[in-house]
Amino acid sequence: MWEDSNMIHQDLQEALNSQINQELTAAYNYLGMATYFDAQNLDGFANWMYRQHDEEQAHAMKLLRYLQDRGGHVELESIGSPRSEFANPMEIFKISLVQEQKNTASINELYALATRLNDYATKSHLQWFIDEQVEEEKSVEDIIALLERIDDDAAGLLYLNDKLGARSAEEEEA
Repeated sequence: MWEDSNMIHQDLQEALNSQINQELTAAYNYLGMATYFDAQNLDGFANWMYRQHDEEQAHAMKLLRYLQDRGGHVELESIGSPRSEFANPMEIFKISLVQEQKNTASINELYALATRLNDYATKSHLQWFIDEQVEEEKSVEDIIALLERIDDDAAGLLYLNDKLGARSAEEEEA
């Protein structure tokens, strides 16, 4: 069993690198979604997606810095082009939910690996991400629920656009 608390275990290093790539991929996907909303003149939806992009990038950096702080080696991978054409806002948020659920599963797998390796520092670091993913999924689920209520009502869509446009970076840091 691996016992050195100063260095990160190779398996955990690889898993963290994979998670960093997944977070950066999610950020890039949110950027593609934002450009779709910008092209549709739905600036509130675009703002929400730009904020998601920024959050995912911040998550990747938090993991990257942690890996470096533990003496690990960061290996950045290629990221494919994000999709930027969609049928409607509902399609985008359903894709977003699947992406967040995948991220949650990956974070949980990382936590399980850290537990098997008795890496308490990594478990502690990952707890923030576990809590964050609950919030991320709920946020997207709430928007999907509102979009279901709105259906094809233009006034409802514009109301939601205004509401999502009010999301600011300062609110997310609180």
